[in-house]
Amino acid sequence: MTIDYPTAEVQVFPQFKGGEKEMRAAMFFDGRTRILKGRLAPGASIGLHRHDTSCEVMYFLEGSGRVLLDGVEERVHADMVHYCPKGSSHTLLNDGTVDLVFVGVVPEQ
Repeated sequence: MTIDYPTAEVQVFPQFKGGEKEMRAAMFFDGRTRILKGRLAPGASIGLHRHDTSCEVMYFLEGSGRVLLDGVEERVHADMVHYCPKGSSHTLLNDGTVDLVFVGVVPEQ
């Protein structure tokens, strides 16, 4: 199976998970796994949230920013992967000057 993000519908999520500005994402969900290509403009963020039932993997394609994972801040940029284990909390902030683009995978349980 393939997912062609350039032809997928982009959804806008204002203040996603309580974050700043908005996240734009093309999303695939088969009822068990969510795979999305997300975009945060400079200054935008995904609010702090907990993964009680699943993990999340984010692979960064463009831009740079900061992740806060269980209270520990880490820098992220293109070609890095961020992993949020099940039971952990995280947030993502684009503090750069260009869009922060990533692919996220969240297996639902």
